[in-house]
Amino acid sequence: MTRKTVRIAMNGVTGRMGYRQHLVRSILALREQGGLDLGDGTVLWPEPVLVGRREHALKALAEQHGLDPENVSTDLDAVLADPTVEIYFDAQVTSAREEAIRKAVAAGKHIYTEKPTATGLDGALELARLATAAGVKHGVVQDKLFLPGLLKLKRLIDGGFFGRILSVRGEFGYWVFEGDWQAAQRPSWNYRAEDGGGIVVDMFPHWEYVLHELFGRVKSVQALTATHIPQRWDEQDKPYDATADDAAYGVFELEGGAIAQINSSWAVRVNRDELVEFQVDGTEGSAVAGLRNCRVQHRSATPKPVWNPDIPATEVFRDQWQEVPDNGEFDNGFKAQWELFLKHVYADAPYHWDLLAGARGVQLAELGLKSSAEGRRLDVPEVTL
Repeated sequence: MTRKTVRIAMNGVTGRMGYRQHLVRSILALREQGGLDLGDGTVLWPEPVLVGRREHALKALAEQHGLDPENVSTDLDAVLADPTVEIYFDAQVTSAREEAIRKAVAAGKHIYTEKPTATGLDGALELARLATAAGVKHGVVQDKLFLPGLLKLKRLIDGGFFGRILSVRGEFGYWVFEGDWQAAQRPSWNYRAEDGGGIVVDMFPHWEYVLHELFGRVKSVQALTATHIPQRWDEQDKPYDATADDAAYGVFELEGGAIAQINSSWAVRVNRDELVEFQVDGTEGSAVAGLRNCRVQHRSATPKPVWNPDIPATEVFRDQWQEVPDNGEFDNGFKAQWELFLKHVYADAPYHWDLLAGARGVQLAELGLKSSAEGRRLDVPEVTL
């Protein structure tokens, strides 16, 4: 075996997702398993270069995980000028992402980034054009496609379980504490529109790729947004006005005729089995998929409930569904996509979750906000370079 070291500039790893899912559970996990075997006698050894604004925090992470303390920098330009750095990864706040990716493309680095890729569609498309013109490979994190529950759901779709799919109903969210008497689980910038916050900007890009990949392209959107909690407390325990939406209620028309309804909220208390669930109904069967689990009810086993509000329900409806077995091992979704991207860069394996796919998510968020502001349904044109 030949070991090839791959130096990856990782910008934003002091944040929650950048640290937990991308650094620890993806890149460091690959190192713990001995690297990534490309199947041709080559093993990729990822060497993270930690980039950010707080040098002391970056050095603490490097020390905690036994990384080279020299691979820490607050100077993005210097890191991008280093010819030994081949990949640039971005998990910064959205407002800082576009400029950093532009610099990385100009420096000839391959690009892997969190979403949204930019603050608006024009910027997202420009990044895709620049990266394509530069000949660098580029990918966007679309992690929910790799969740066990959605992988089982895709298995059902590919096997024709549903017949003609009629509708998709999604429920996502949980109560994010305001920060006054219990600390919030999300950073305060998420609730300030001027800092790129809002649940539409955060979640509609997710819903775009989930719907697009599993059920069909989104043709139209009608959304209603709300800021249910108008005041919150920041990391310094100071009150601030929440200027961004913390809930969104969307209806999406899909290519092929199915209708999707997805509620997203940071102001909802959970009364479901998982933090996100999708119910899919088709002519031949239905399924409810979450992060890990998936339950089904086939046409042949569908009960015949009768509406009668005068007597207590005699059926336990959840017991009438069958659990879909794992039938395999499911790795961390972020790590699984990192592996695919690295194989795309170094073994030319196919990969289609690129910056253009990321632009579709930005487009849907932009149109969702516009739909809510104007109170009407909007068409979603196909995006092209």
